[in-house]
Amino acid sequence: MAACATIAPTPTLYFAYGSNLWLAQMAQRCPTSRYVGVARLRGRRWRWLINERGYANVVEEAASSGPSPPPDDTVPASNDPGPSAADGYANLVYGMLYALQPADEARLDVSEGVPEAYGKEWLEVDFWSAGQDGVVDVGRSVPERRTVLVYVDRKRVGESEPKEEYVHRMNEAVRDAVRVGVPAMWVREVVRRFIPEEE
Repeated sequence: MAACATIAPTPTLYFAYGSNLWLAQMAQRCPTSRYVGVARLRGRRWRWLINERGYANVVEEAASSGPSPPPDDTVPASNDPGPSAADGYANLVYGMLYALQPADEARLDVSEGVPEAYGKEWLEVDFWSAGQDGVVDVGRSVPERRTVLVYVDRKRVGESEPKEEYVHRMNEAVRDAVRVGVPAMWVREVVRRFIPEEE
């Protein structure tokens, strides 16, 4: 009798942009998760903020009244120049990608408060794969386009103050994020508007 081969489920690629940037927290919440690289939400229509619950959120900006850009699928990821000095980082959201097995995705749903606090959405990102040392250089390598899982709160989209306990976790998170290649300037211009640096 032939042995049945068990096919491992395809991992879900998850885009972390809040305290799950902290590698130790992700290892605790999702023990079989694997960090795979740095990513940026595609387009210039997303903003990172701390919402009314006191936690990180990404907010989709309304389209401008100017001419519409071409649909994303007509522009290869390699043609996206990234932020310029004129644009700044305000409408960009960087994060880290993790590969999740189904059990870890289920654990993360509980940690993220699905469906009350966040909903699960599939969004396009530009993705820079991590090297053996876990580090990427978003300024010197060409990203790949991927569709990934993102937890988004569509109900609470206003700016607010972070919960006190969240400040420490976010400081650990941004230390890890910058170490692996999330632009330090993005952290300074965007995240530090909401999260004070710990001494």
